[in-house]
Amino acid sequence: MSSQSHLAYLALERLIVTLKLKPGTLVTERQLLELANHGRTPVREAIQKLAWQGLIEVRPRVGLQISTIRPDDRMHLMQTRQRLEPLAAALVAEHASAGARHEISDCRQQMADCAGHGDLEGFLVADKRFDEVMEAACPNRFLTAALAPLQTHARRIWFASASPEKMKGSVERHVKVMRAIEAADSVGAAASMSQLMDYLADG
Repeated sequence: MSSQSHLAYLALERLIVTLKLKPGTLVTERQLLELANHGRTPVREAIQKLAWQGLIEVRPRVGLQISTIRPDDRMHLMQTRQRLEPLAAALVAEHASAGARHEISDCRQQMADCAGHGDLEGFLVADKRFDEVMEAACPNRFLTAALAPLQTHARRIWFASASPEKMKGSVERHVKVMRAIEAADSVGAAASMSQLMDYLADG
C-alpha cells in the first residue's frame, strides 16, 4: 500500500475508532473522499483495507456501512488477543531492530504525554503507531495478519467507554511491555503483554 493510501487509511480508521463515523452509519465514497482529504485511488485502497478488517461493510445496491458493534464483540476480541498478543510481544522483543526499539521508545513517551494531558484520541494515535511498529518488527506474518483487525476493533470498543483513568491504567501496562521489548526481554514482554490484555479484558 502506498504512503498516500496508508495516510487515507489512518484518517478514516481514526474517524471510525473515535466514533465520529458512528457504527451502522451509511456513507458514500464521496463522503469518505472528503473526510480523508486524499485522492480517489488512495481512498479506495483504504476502503478495501477497512473492509478487510471488518470496519466497513460493502453492501451491494446500498453502499458502504460502518460496521456495527455487537454485544459479544469485546469478549470475543479479548479471548483471541489474550492468546496471540503475548506471542507477538515475545517475538518482537527477540527480533526487533535497533530502529524499531527506538520507535517503540518514542511511542512510550507519546503515550505517557497523552496520559499526563488526558488526551484520549492522542493515546489512540500512539497505540495505533505502536501496533504498526510491532507488526513491522514481528517475523511471523500470519500472526500479524490475524492481530491487525482485532487491534483496530478493540480500539473502537475501548473508546466507546474510555475515561482518563482507564487510559492511565492502560498506559502504565503498555509502558511495561515497551520497556521489556526495548530491553530484548522476550519473557518479560510476553508476561507484561498478558497483564495488559487481562486489564483490558476486565475493564
